[in-house]
Amino acid sequence: QVQLVESGGGLVQAGASLRLSCAASGRTISNYAMGWFRQAPGKERVLVAAISWSAISTYYADSVKGRFTISRDNAKNTLFLQMNSLKPEDTADYYCAARAERAIDTLPSSYDYWGQGTQVTVSS
Repeated sequence: QVQLVESGGGLVQAGASLRLSCAASGRTISNYAMGWFRQAPGKERVLVAAISWSAISTYYADSVKGRFTISRDNAKNTLFLQMNSLKPEDTADYYCAARAERAIDTLPSSYDYWGQGTQVTVSS
């Protein structure tokens, strides 16, 4: 089993930056693909960014390309999401997820472990 705990969310103004962290425990995630999803009120959960086990491959939703950067530190069993130039439409609960495969996938159903989420609110 893998336990995931997100941190770093908060309330910021448009244009600001936040860095989300996801600490994993219970098992090393070095062989797992990882992803950040977000879910706004009344909307479905969608993939924001994902990274393969080796960090060679990454994926970004069109809405965040050029503003968000996903990274991982396998030695520290931690996943990050650097979010710059935040917009009000980025407001959502952000979830860290781990997939017991090395390759990226965009579907939430492909991920095996989930954190509890951290809230990000961007005011205009």
